[in-house]
Amino acid sequence: MLVAGILVGCTAFPRDTPNSTDVRGGASVALQNDDRISYALVDLTGSVLPAANAATSSRRPSFGALSGGRSGTFANVRISVGDILSITIFEAAAGGLFIPTEAGSRSGNFVQVPNQQVDGTGTIEVPYAGSIKAAGRSAREVSEEIRRNLANRAIEPQVVVTINERRGNDISVLGEVNTPSRFAMDPGGIRLMGAVARAGGPRYPTYETMVSIQRAGKTHKAMLSTILKNPGQDVQLQSGDVVFLSRDPQYFMIFGATPDPSGANSRRVTFENDDMSLAEGLAKAGGLRTERADPQSVFIFRMEARRTLTQLGVDIAPYTTDVVPTVYAVNLRTADGIFLSDHFKLRDRDIIIAADAQTVDLGKFLSLVNQVAVVPYNVGVIATR
Repeated sequence: MLVAGILVGCTAFPRDTPNSTDVRGGASVALQNDDRISYALVDLTGSVLPAANAATSSRRPSFGALSGGRSGTFANVRISVGDILSITIFEAAAGGLFIPTEAGSRSGNFVQVPNQQVDGTGTIEVPYAGSIKAAGRSAREVSEEIRRNLANRAIEPQVVVTINERRGNDISVLGEVNTPSRFAMDPGGIRLMGAVARAGGPRYPTYETMVSIQRAGKTHKAMLSTILKNPGQDVQLQSGDVVFLSRDPQYFMIFGATPDPSGANSRRVTFENDDMSLAEGLAKAGGLRTERADPQSVFIFRMEARRTLTQLGVDIAPYTTDVVPTVYAVNLRTADGIFLSDHFKLRDRDIIIAADAQTVDLGKFLSLVNQVAVVPYNVGVIATR
């Protein structure tokens, strides 16, 4: 009777939020779903580890088609609208179209044409050569066309075209860099890491920095750490590219029999490197609580690709989606489990559950019984006094 009275009186105990009974009982309309999510359970073993880690590595964003390795020549930067060109025309002898007949009237056998800016139609105007298409062509190609147009008028003409100012081949590097910049592409081209260096480098660690390249209406992404590890991802930039660096820290969440969040510990733990292992993650979260945890029942919840589970021999017939809810189970009571946890790669947004030992519930029950038993004893002591 005393225990029943205490349980009934619990509704009058102070609390800062409504309990489940209050919330569910106060609803005028309720939609409750008893459907359960079907998931696959995989014990982490030495044969499972390679496929699981390979799937984690393959999920990291990369530039894909943009990357073409570091072999080959640099891109030949073309003339663009807005560029200012310098044009010099040489003649083999005096008395031609540009060089006067009188010797000594001027020095040299060339004439400097006033600088030409490529207009909106992509053309320039050259005296006696006419309108020349410049945009999208190299300086050598433009020089050759001017020479051909002057061949019947000047004496063995030679033409040199140089890009005096580049105003159309711009590249912008923005976001989490020390010096956001917009600059013209070098004549021999420039690669991604060179552009980031010109902008002062990234503000945050490589494993927290996402690099985006906007090109031709599409956005391509890769982690900066991935680019550094794979030189083939250091792509050749093109005119008009916009490079944006953003901070995108990876994290995992941990629940269960681990130290309560305080100080350096947190239930939401950020990665400290690009390939953080399960052992590192548990250590950063404070490890397992020895009085609560069941070391042989540590679970990692994630969405896994069907092809990965197929490689592991899991029957995926009940699933129709491309990804399957999957739980990896690790036994840290054995030496094998410790080694496996140190090589198992965590994934962004993983959920780690450290299960309680079965004796914990028994301990809670005995503690409640002990508290209830103390109440009549204290009442009897007070009455005798």
